[in-house]
Amino acid sequence: MKKALTAVMVLVLLGLFGGTLWYLWAKARKPEVVYATEEPTLADIVKKTVATGSVVPRREVTVKPQVSGIVESIRVEAGQPVRRGDLLAKIRVIPETAALAAAESRVNVARLRAEDAEREYERNRSLFDEGIVSDTDFRRAALARDSAKEELAAAADSLEVIRRGIPARSGDKGNTLVTATIDGTVLDVPVKEGTSVIEANTFNDGTTIATLADMSELIFEGKVDESEVGKLSPGMKILLTIGALEPARFEAVLEHIAPKGIEESGAIQFKIRAALVDPGDALIRANYSATADIVLDRRDKVLALKESLLEFEGEEALVQVETAPQKFERRKIKTGLSDGVMIEIVEGLSKDDRVRSSPLPPGAQAKG
Repeated sequence: MKKALTAVMVLVLLGLFGGTLWYLWAKARKPEVVYATEEPTLADIVKKTVATGSVVPRREVTVKPQVSGIVESIRVEAGQPVRRGDLLAKIRVIPETAALAAAESRVNVARLRAEDAEREYERNRSLFDEGIVSDTDFRRAALARDSAKEELAAAADSLEVIRRGIPARSGDKGNTLVTATIDGTVLDVPVKEGTSVIEANTFNDGTTIATLADMSELIFEGKVDESEVGKLSPGMKILLTIGALEPARFEAVLEHIAPKGIEESGAIQFKIRAALVDPGDALIRANYSATADIVLDRRDKVLALKESLLEFEGEEALVQVETAPQKFERRKIKTGLSDGVMIEIVEGLSKDDRVRSSPLPPGAQAKG
C-alpha cells in the first residue's frame, strides 16, 4: 500500500514537471509571422508643391484727400460698387491762422495795386483821346491794369483755397470733393464723419478715405520655399483651396515668380503670383486665405504601389513579391514618378503580383 502511494506521488510530480516544461517551451516559442499583401493598382500620380497665401484684387487703390481738414460727409460704404468720378466724401477745410492772415494781406495789396492801375489807365485813356499820350504808352497802361486785375483774382483764389479748399473761380468743384479713381467696389472706409484728415505730400502719406478694388480680376499671392522654386515656371496650372469656400477648388495660372527671395523664420521664401480663372458664381472676398497646389508633373492611369512597401539598397528599389502562400522573394523594380504616397511602377511588377506588406496580428489569416 505504501509503495503504491509513493508511485502515485512520483507520477504526479513528473506530470507537474513535464507540464511546466511544456508551458515554458510553448511560451518561449515565437509565433509564426503572417504578412498582409497588397496588389499594384492603376492610379493617377500627381507631384505637386504647396504654397500658402491669399486671394487679392489685381487692382486695389487707396483714395486720399488733396487737402487737409475735417471729413464733412461720407457718401459710400464698404461693399458698394462705384464708378470712376463718383463722390466718396467731402472735406471741410480748417484754415491755418497764419496762412489765412497772409492770404488776406496779399488780397488787400493786390486790390490796392489793381485800383491804382485802374486810375492810371483812365488817366492815360483821357490823354490818349486828346492826342497827348502815344498809343504805346496807352497800351502799356492797359496791360498794367489787366495784370493787376489778374493778380487780384489769383490772390482771391488763394484765399478761398485756404478758407474752403475751393478756388473762387471754380464754383463748387475743387479739392474738397474726394472722388473714386477707378471703377470697382468699396472695400473699406476707414474714416468717419468728423475725422481729421491730412493730404498726401512729400513728408506724409496722407489719410486714406477709402480703399477701392476691381473685384472682377483676382489673383493669388503666395510664397514657396527655395527648394521648390526651381521647379516652377510661368504658365503652370494651380489648384486653389480657399478655406472659407471648402470643398470647392478654383483654377489659376502661375504668371510671376519673384527673382529675389526673402528670409522668413530662417528659410528663404520666394513670392509667386497667379491669375484666377473665372470662378463662376462663387463670391470670393478680398484677402481670403488660400492654399495653392502647384502641379509639377503627373502620370495618369499608371501602375502604382504604396511607396512605403519599397525597400532600398543604394539607388535600387526592391519589393517582397509573394511566390506561394506566405513565401516571398525580393525583386528589383524600376520606379517612376512619386507623389509621396504612391509611386509609379515602370518595370518589375504586374497588376496580378502581390507584394508583402505589414505583419498581421497573431491569429489573423492572410487573404489569398
